Amino acid sequence: MDVRDEHWSIEEWGHKIEEIYDDPNGPALFNIDKNDQREYDAIYIGGGASGRFGSAYLRAMGGRQLIIDAWPFLGGSCPHNACVPHHVFSDCAAELMLQRTFGGTLWFQNMDGVRTSIKDVVDLFRRGRTGPHAMMNYQSKEQLDLEYILNAKATIVDAHTVEVAGRRFKAKNLILAVGARPQVLDVPGKDLKGVYTNVNLVETLDYEPSDTVVVIGGSKTAVEYGCFFNATGRRTIMVVRSKCLKLIPDLETRGYVLDRMKEQGMEIWEGAELQSIESDGEGNVKGVTIKTPNGIEKLATDFVFMGLGETPNSEMAVNALGVEVGPKNEIIVNSRLQTSVPNVYAVGDLIGAPMEMFKARKSGVYAARNVMGLEAHYEPKDFPDFLHTHYEVSWLGLGEEEAREKYKNVVIIKMPPNNPNGLNIGLPAGDRVMLYAMAKPHMSGFQKLVIDGDTRRIVGAHHVGYGAKDAFQYLNVLVKQGLTVDQLGEMDELFLNPSHFIQLSRLRAGSERLVGL
Repeated sequence: MDVRDEHWSIEEWGHKIEEIYDDPNGPALFNIDKNDQREYDAIYIGGGASGRFGSAYLRAMGGRQLIIDAWPFLGGSCPHNACVPHHVFSDCAAELMLQRTFGGTLWFQNMDGVRTSIKDVVDLFRRGRTGPHAMMNYQSKEQLDLEYILNAKATIVDAHTVEVAGRRFKAKNLILAVGARPQVLDVPGKDLKGVYTNVNLVETLDYEPSDTVVVIGGSKTAVEYGCFFNATGRRTIMVVRSKCLKLIPDLETRGYVLDRMKEQGMEIWEGAELQSIESDGEGNVKGVTIKTPNGIEKLATDFVFMGLGETPNSEMAVNALGVEVGPKNEIIVNSRLQTSVPNVYAVGDLIGAPMEMFKARKSGVYAARNVMGLEAHYEPKDFPDFLHTHYEVSWLGLGEEEAREKYKNVVIIKMPPNNPNGLNIGLPAGDRVMLYAMAKPHMSGFQKLVIDGDTRRIVGAHHVGYGAKDAFQYLNVLVKQGLTVDQLGEMDELFLNPSHFIQLSRLRAGSERLVGL
């Protein structure tokens, strides 16, 4: 279907996407500028974050690009079954924790023994996810003037040629942006109904899970989904091979996060491994067998969630082009995003960790710069990070332990401060934790600044609460530029703010010799 001369609204795009997505024989959508006779500077295979942002940048630089994607929409997995649904579920986890904490008081209903629906939230997301896709199709065509072919799989012919929907397209360069897929443990029963990843959960869940959920993994995806399952009122068991949330660099922050998860009733089985998933004889999950440090445990459950990271989808490029790959299936690239094959680039999740949105977008953009003749180098490092539990957890730079190994004079400013009452004080008090601060102060969050006392530079920041994630995007830039405690104290805070870093720094900034707080 040629859609070049169609100028659908976002709503019309939404209807078209839903119509085609539900039709396995739906047409390919061609948005090709036949009046532009130039050779394509690059074909992006994959229209997710890397492909779309890279294409927009290449187009803005005056180049000609083409996106090819197997889905009938742009935006990729993030709004469809990856990062956006977990944000929906994490919003639910935060709201449900508030409801359960204050149940039967104020205006909150009593939540004792109440189990809320997982399926209803999944269905809500599934109905609503078309909107972002429709917006991106519209924006990319009508505002960014991008060329694309959707709802058709690309086949790589050679380093300059791609075949799609019976037609061949040539370009000076190929940019591979086909993403990654969830990992699933190779154990007996892994294919039973009731075994889920973030992808098939939102695509196929058609029943209400019972009262026990087993989550495999201990990093971001496992914890974010696990906290949602827990907040719905189900027994939630995290089966973690090593340490849960070991990616959080500051041990005190990590401890606060884990304590609050456990307080909500989550069971974290560290040093444990899933051995098998048992069937009910009709193809459904009925239980699991887990090896723990204390022996074998058997649990009855009809719902197992695997949050074990992702494997890059490099097979097509390996078979067609012979690109070099690493031990985790990731395509090896240099700092200019070039693969081992001339004129072939790879970006996003396809090149391995960190599998984060900023890296996907930026790597697509840096590849575009190189394609257009600029020498542009990109290696993701020293970036801020975050995850959801029932809270938002944000961090950047060094944890206290790492800082003490690197610097002789480490100064810590934190809230709550060390005091005889521990966490049972009404601080920190910030956005969305005020009820906790008044009635359940130990639940009102935790925050810490790590400072090199000799240079007065901020070398780490950590926050558990809500709303600080936005600030960390900008704070990280300043920290990399050498932000000092004095400069932080000179900023103008918007009170009450999620973190108290500015005012806490101001309390100490006048000291010639910095002391902790």
